[in-house]
Amino acid sequence: MRVVRIVILLFVAFLYFIDAGAQLCQGSLGVPIINKTFGAGANPGNPLAAASTTYQYVSTDCPNDGYYTVRNNTSACFADSWHSIAADHTGDASGYFMLVNASMQPGAFYVDTVRGLCSGTTFEFATWIMNVLKTTACNPSPIRPNLTFSIERTDGTLIQNYSTGDIPSQANPTWQQFGFFFNTPVGISDIVLRIVNNAPGGCGNDLALDDITFRPCGPQLTPAITGFPVNTDTLCEGSAASYTFTCTVSPGFSNPSFQWQQSFNGGPFTDITGATNTTLVQNFLTTAAAGTYTFRLSAAEAGNMSSALCRVVSPLITIQVEKNPVTTVTGISPVCERGVLSMAATGGSQYQWNGPAAFSSTSDVVTISNAQVSQSGKYYVLVSNAAGCNHLDSITVMVNPSPTASTSFSTADLCEGDTLQLLGSGGTIYTWQPSAGLSSSVVSNPLAFPLSSVLYSVIVGNSFNCTDTATIDLVVKTRPVANAGPDKITVAGLPVQLAGSAGGQDITYTWSPALYLDDPLSLSPIASPLAEIDYMLIVTSNVGCGTATDVMKVYIYNDVFVPTGFTPNNDGLNDTWNIPALAAFPNFELLVYNRNGEVVFQNSKTNKPWDGRYKGLPQPSGVYIYVIDLKDSTRPGLLKGFVHIIR
Repeated sequence: MRVVRIVILLFVAFLYFIDAGAQLCQGSLGVPIINKTFGAGANPGNPLAAASTTYQYVSTDCPNDGYYTVRNNTSACFADSWHSIAADHTGDASGYFMLVNASMQPGAFYVDTVRGLCSGTTFEFATWIMNVLKTTACNPSPIRPNLTFSIERTDGTLIQNYSTGDIPSQANPTWQQFGFFFNTPVGISDIVLRIVNNAPGGCGNDLALDDITFRPCGPQLTPAITGFPVNTDTLCEGSAASYTFTCTVSPGFSNPSFQWQQSFNGGPFTDITGATNTTLVQNFLTTAAAGTYTFRLSAAEAGNMSSALCRVVSPLITIQVEKNPVTTVTGISPVCERGVLSMAATGGSQYQWNGPAAFSSTSDVVTISNAQVSQSGKYYVLVSNAAGCNHLDSITVMVNPSPTASTSFSTADLCEGDTLQLLGSGGTIYTWQPSAGLSSSVVSNPLAFPLSSVLYSVIVGNSFNCTDTATIDLVVKTRPVANAGPDKITVAGLPVQLAGSAGGQDITYTWSPALYLDDPLSLSPIASPLAEIDYMLIVTSNVGCGTATDVMKVYIYNDVFVPTGFTPNNDGLNDTWNIPALAAFPNFELLVYNRNGEVVFQNSKTNKPWDGRYKGLPQPSGVYIYVIDLKDSTRPGLLKGFVHIIR
């Protein structure tokens, strides 16, 4: 008996820590046999089963005395005398908890029955509790929650209990875990769990409960991966590895049994055949599926290992087999030399490219400007994902040679209307733009006859459909244009001004002959000939585009002759009254009166004949008086006389 007592003392010393607030297991725990989390979702949560509590359920926030609710939050209850709780004890904003306004008389918050336990095994019974009453409420004597945790036989006989004592209010909402551990008596496999309210009714005694658990408690199990600082590692799909898992077991079991277990992707844990000691060699083959592999060591007294309700389990060892990147590589190919070569890869978070001509890049999208033929070939990209797993992909691209376009000359001058042969070279296909003014736009050597200056481009192509462009700038010089102006009329001794005009680029001009001209190099010289004479305006291109000429005549009258009559009968002879010499006097004024003194015709500055009409009506035969004022200082006075209309 002495040896047994020593073992029990050591068990207690190594596994448990007992303080005034709780008597919780400090060793390793088993999978919870009872794990009342109340679930999660939108408010309100579902009520507990009728046998689970003596309190009545309400669906609203802020229950009154003797009632409870299940919620994921509560806010400003009872004039804000309760804490506003934003989440359950795990911090899950949608996680439910049980909110209780304790009754005046003691009552059971929670009752449950557990069956099939192993005798002589240690279990922990615990829950998380919050005193929801604020420190400023119910002063000076707030009633504090006080709970008793009881383990009973199914006939009601008490096996063991634990009291929390008064749970004080906190300045902020604070979850605390309360509970205790106990050993199942020999021969007892079915028990009743009960959490009872001890505090009296009044102002206070309001609380929240979350995560009520009942689970095995045993020695501390401390797993490790040999050679690794942490209990996790990552493999890439297709890699092989071998791990040695170990687990240190503190004192506590008199005759422990061990069993390594495995879970895949969060599924149920299953025993690994033959893995029944504290060391496990786990091999991963190249065919291992991607996913999360978790391992743990379970332990129990030798006679209890067959029952999952009696095992404690270690923290997890996790080996993550990551998928290799699923990659795609695309590119624009073929491209022409001096163009842009573009490639892109997807499926990862990091990229390493290598290729011809010492190409290297770490971008997912790469571009090579001014691509050369030497950069044709196979490009490899190593794609890595966030887990560090890689996949090597590749793409083959082609850079085709481009022609080098050239022309026999880059600029040329030609005269308006002339033809010039162009010549392009460097390829097998030629297209000239614009096509206007060319004998053909699809030959290498078209004839050009543009009407005005133009920049021709020749697009030279090859069999790879690659192109290059060269240009020829043609400057079209306009040919000279001569206009000697209208013939001039003057009277003897009166100079007259010629009115020539000239057109073209880079021209000179002169009059011929130069006789009687004050400036033969002017377009509008003053002429003082002694007799009628023809003058020729000669316009010459200084850039070799020829000469243009035009001739005008200067008529000379001895004096101003005024005809004395005319016959406006439309016979084509003498139908108008015309005084040609008036053209020599640019400011003259002419008036014609009938015998009643009416002005029936007038003319000034511009000489024009009279057709014998006044206001569109033919005037009768008869004598009409004319008055001419030449308005020339060399010829003062008026010219007066008679003109006869003869019909």
